[in-house]
Amino acid sequence: MTKFKFQSGTKAYFGKDCMFDNKGDLIKLGKKAFIVTGKTSGKTSGALDDVVSIFEGVGIKYEVFDKIENNPSLENVKLGGMAAANSDADFIVGIGGGSPLDAAKAIAILATNDIEPIQLIKNDFYNRPLPIAAIPTTAGTGSEVTAASILTIPEYETKMSFVHEDVFPKVAFLDAKYTESMSRDIAVNTAVDAMSHAIEGYLNKTATLVSDMFAIEALNVFGECLINLGENNFDYETREKLLYSSMLAGLTIAQTGTTIAHGIGYSLTYFKNIPHGKANGLLLTEYLRFNNSVAKDRIQNVLNALKIKSIDDFGSYMKKLVISDIEFSEDELKKYASLAMKQKNTAKNLRSVCEEDMYEILLKSLG
Repeated sequence: MTKFKFQSGTKAYFGKDCMFDNKGDLIKLGKKAFIVTGKTSGKTSGALDDVVSIFEGVGIKYEVFDKIENNPSLENVKLGGMAAANSDADFIVGIGGGSPLDAAKAIAILATNDIEPIQLIKNDFYNRPLPIAAIPTTAGTGSEVTAASILTIPEYETKMSFVHEDVFPKVAFLDAKYTESMSRDIAVNTAVDAMSHAIEGYLNKTATLVSDMFAIEALNVFGECLINLGENNFDYETREKLLYSSMLAGLTIAQTGTTIAHGIGYSLTYFKNIPHGKANGLLLTEYLRFNNSVAKDRIQNVLNALKIKSIDDFGSYMKKLVISDIEFSEDELKKYASLAMKQKNTAKNLRSVCEEDMYEILLKSLG
């Protein structure tokens, strides 16, 4: 049996009202909370009101920072870090999709370290971050069970991540009722993002027996939701399955990271404002075709788990879920290919890739 490493620093509770049933693990984190969320996600999902209700019931003080942007920038988390430091909070609560949860990790570090946010990318900090509780309101990123945070860096014209074991959330509460406020597009895009995590974690040079177990189970569960996703049927059972699949996919990439589908997709989000999950979805079919020559058996395992017969059938299904409705010039695609080569996750792709390969994947996906 091969050697491997497995790490997860998060205690995760799953199910309806799991936060109320296990509130002791939330309130023991400290005496004052700094709540990090977006402008609307925390409020419309009901998660923010529930957290506040718990805190007020036991006398925990709190401040709410609801200024997290979609695809948070270094400047955005810097403002949050300064506010957290000034608040004298001793723990962070992240509520929302991937953007608030990723931002919460950066803010937890910046609250205790007087550094410029760009230093986060190099894990260049000296004090332990504040402990984090994570409450997802989308079923997509799995950020509640990872030690990764993805931030937008304008000077580099892309998104980049940092990973540090100290930002694993101490506790996560996964309650599908908080995902019921998602629009159809957000629900589909975030679900596709979760599927992409599982696929890229499985088709990854750093994949292990343990990460494979999480990835295939995530894809099996996701496969049970495909018909409902295509028919826009988001009943509660489907939402629970998608949230569970997202968590499993998060546990997968917590071990492996992602590969080139994410690396290429960052440019689509940065330059064209295409939602992250949709960007991945536009690229996944050609990503599978590109890797098929070196990973045919593993790709067949992916398709079997999803209950899809072939890559062509996968492509047909993805076209129903995510529509390519933006035009791209040749120069744009070449720029995106060049930027993707600079991403750290490129080296993890099972098939070696050059800039021309990146361009071809983009051209076939978007041209």
